[in-house]
Amino acid sequence: MNIGKSFSFVFEDKQWVSKLGLGALITFIPILNFAWTGYMVGIIRNVMNNAQEPLPTWDDFGKKLTDGLLLAVASLVYSLPLIVVFCLPMSFMIVPAILAGNADMQGLAEAIAGLGSVLFICLTCVFVIYALALSVVFPAILVIFAREGTLASCFKFRDVFELISKNTTPFLTAWGVSIGASFAVSFIVSAAQVILNFIPCLGQIAALILTVGIVVYTTAIYGHLFGQFGNVAAGQNQAMTQS
Repeated sequence: MNIGKSFSFVFEDKQWVSKLGLGALITFIPILNFAWTGYMVGIIRNVMNNAQEPLPTWDDFGKKLTDGLLLAVASLVYSLPLIVVFCLPMSFMIVPAILAGNADMQGLAEAIAGLGSVLFICLTCVFVIYALALSVVFPAILVIFAREGTLASCFKFRDVFELISKNTTPFLTAWGVSIGASFAVSFIVSAAQVILNFIPCLGQIAALILTVGIVVYTTAIYGHLFGQFGNVAAGQNQAMTQS
């Protein structure tokens, strides 16, 4: 994998300003902003297909919007366990509040409240583990989706785990670099925002433009990294099949 290429490929495209600039504007428009997720899928797809210019054009906006919406639905499904984690303890907090008005139910209310607190702590641990696991496997889901383009492809669990297990090194490389880049960029942006916020009005506008620009840029890096991973994985799988 060419890690440096993921950071530089954007600027090799002569139309990078217009392509990413339009993407930045789209992120501000509700519903239509799902197309930006589809644009990232387009980057993954182009890199996997060895396109000379990985940054997609915006000609097929409908396709990008559809891809983004399908991934939003898949993300919602994957988030359902997390929603349950938070909703279940809430019920243990509401019931004691209702029973608290009855003096005869004070003991029961306190017992339920205590049970709710313990349950919340336990489920929080489950939440953290699940969220971490999801953050690890979701890029592989994106790669499979970029390859097949269907909602059903987001739930091919066997394919996801095979993709990761058979290509562990390139996957962890792409995942680790993407995480490291996100932290580094977040630190730089935060420092720049502190400085710019000292400048009335113009500084805040500049901080907003910088933040959106960096988000767009890091998304492009992310897409290129996992596009490379998908390319490497496809090559290795083909080599294994031929052998």
